[in-house]
Amino acid sequence: MDGDLGLGGLSGEALAQIPAALQPVVDTGDLSGFVTLIWRKGEVAQVNTLGWRDVGAKVPMTRDTLFRIASMTKPVTSIAALMLMEEGKLRLDDPITRWMPEFSGMKVLASPTGPITEVTPAPRDITVEDLMTHRSGLAYGFTSIGPIAHAHEKVLGSPLVNALAPDEWLERLASLPLSFAPGERFHYSHATDVLGFLIARIEGKTLGEVLKARVFDPLGMEDTFFWVPPEKRGRLARLYRIDPRTDALQDVSFPLTDAPAAFEGGGGGLVSTADDYLKFARMMLGRGEVDGVRLVRPETVDLMTANRLTEAQRQIPFMGIPFWMGQGFGLGVSVITDPEKQAWMGAGSQGAFGWPGAFGTWWQADPAEDMVMIYLIQNAMDLSPEAASQLATGQRLGGRAALPVFQKLTYAALGK
Repeated sequence: MDGDLGLGGLSGEALAQIPAALQPVVDTGDLSGFVTLIWRKGEVAQVNTLGWRDVGAKVPMTRDTLFRIASMTKPVTSIAALMLMEEGKLRLDDPITRWMPEFSGMKVLASPTGPITEVTPAPRDITVEDLMTHRSGLAYGFTSIGPIAHAHEKVLGSPLVNALAPDEWLERLASLPLSFAPGERFHYSHATDVLGFLIARIEGKTLGEVLKARVFDPLGMEDTFFWVPPEKRGRLARLYRIDPRTDALQDVSFPLTDAPAAFEGGGGGLVSTADDYLKFARMMLGRGEVDGVRLVRPETVDLMTANRLTEAQRQIPFMGIPFWMGQGFGLGVSVITDPEKQAWMGAGSQGAFGWPGAFGTWWQADPAEDMVMIYLIQNAMDLSPEAASQLATGQRLGGRAALPVFQKLTYAALGK
């Protein structure tokens, strides 16, 4: 392999297997298309643009295609919170009731799958750290089972597209009981949406304004936003799912609005491109700094990317699988703690970190290899109540298998 080393010190022959392996997934109709990017040791080693951003109109994927990145938004929101922490505007152990009195006197379900009327008082308030580690006791409808799952949809509506203003949404969320006591366990939830609105209240601006001023403008991320401006909409990929009636791709794209919505979800609302998200990922890989621009101190990124879940908390399945084998969760990102044991974030070295999104998007920064991998598709997973048994990487075998193929072939190009 040594004689075939290309950009970033990866095997060119091995890298060529990636598009060859992914293209059949498009050809068989499992996914509409891909944009994948690998950056290593200071240079982009490979970009693949396969398939279609609009299947019906036969508009091909391009490197600058805009994607709804869903929960890949969470690390961005978390960085903004940590910037405020460095400035002394919040602490991890602060109760969120300091800024959000809506969450005072919360109740906890007697049973997480039981009636929402059977509750006990929460033993303590939710803290900022609880939000950042998804140990707040808050929930998503799709990660919950039983009455609380359906109450979320009834009270809040869609987890990703919302017509409510932030204050009303927070009030409604706080009216629902917690699934677990704060700090008790990891339960994937609206916690990062709450964190985003907490940031907005502290700063006296919208979350979009805060992220633009603090993250996007300094890093030169010109194609990352909550609302796609009209002049850029031609680059937005359509969102698809497999129609169970026809077993073919069905366009389920969100309607585009004439003006920004009041609800800017810090947990899943951003749109971005491969190159824009690369700037954020490289900042994380650079422990807070990229291309001469520093957002946070190195030790803050170290804090963010260190596992904070207890051993007992990591024994609890996530989305129906033993997700935490060989990995943990820090302040807004998961981190590989044992490469031999972990299987659910694909391949990676000890200390590699990232977080996926519900439309199949995924990224990972690997400090040991000085490498960033970005994988962008638009494949809608079921986010209805009690959909917790599905993962965010596709609905048919070909779609589900594509991400692990990308991960494994990338590391094979390193000789691993």
